[in-house]
Amino acid sequence: MAINLLDFAQNCRRLAKQAFGSHAGKPASGGLPRWVHVVVHCLRVEEGWTFPEVIDRLRLMPGICELLDLLPETLPDPTTFWHSFDRYAMRVWRALLRVSAQQHPNSGRVALDSTFFERGHASHYYLKRTDRTIQTLKVTTLTDTESLAVLDVHCSAKWRHDTILGRKLVRRNADELVSVAADKAFHNWPIRYEYMAESIEPLLLRSGSTLGPVLHNTLTRSNGYTQRWMAETSYSSTKRSLGSELRSLGWYRQFREIVLMFAVHNIENLSETL
Repeated sequence: MAINLLDFAQNCRRLAKQAFGSHAGKPASGGLPRWVHVVVHCLRVEEGWTFPEVIDRLRLMPGICELLDLLPETLPDPTTFWHSFDRYAMRVWRALLRVSAQQHPNSGRVALDSTFFERGHASHYYLKRTDRTIQTLKVTTLTDTESLAVLDVHCSAKWRHDTILGRKLVRRNADELVSVAADKAFHNWPIRYEYMAESIEPLLLRSGSTLGPVLHNTLTRSNGYTQRWMAETSYSSTKRSLGSELRSLGWYRQFREIVLMFAVHNIENLSETL
């Protein structure tokens, strides 16, 4: 996706400060402001830079350095940003995802779906040394069907059943939802009743070829289920722009990388509309 990198960095700066709130400034131990680290990680994911490449590229971008209140000749060591990705907990990246989604119109009508990201891209030597057997991570998202903004993300290495993952995401966002469209894997009757109790319209297909499921699915499709494909559109856009392979080694860093990728996806769409 072709975007203006300076506009993208400006949006990242504004949203990072919103995500941190009063804690956006310099940490108690000194060093760079917290929001600077977040913006640099957004740029790193957007452009596909490695940590050493981050410093080399920023030296050639005086406009970006000025936006980040940095001097090209006094940029920190790449390990500074590597350690900050470890140091900032998942709640920081979820906060960035949340504020990035809030910049888009929220219709309350969402699509619930799952996709997969590859873990084996970073280092084959590391994979052999750790005897890793799980090659892909399962990622379940809530996507607004009108704005394509990703509202929430759940990452799993154990591939739990879709009904369990979908229920978690809907419960976390129930106050903002009007309807949920999902395929047969996310359907069971207790979940339908739970969604209706929360005043959420469950546009969930049922399994089976008898008259009951066929009539139910026909009615569900006529009520708006067909917008579920918007979730797959957001996956396609994210993977074409940012890739489907994860570069981080540890599973907890990979979870953060996935949430950051969808936050960058939201910011990319925001940069396009402005």
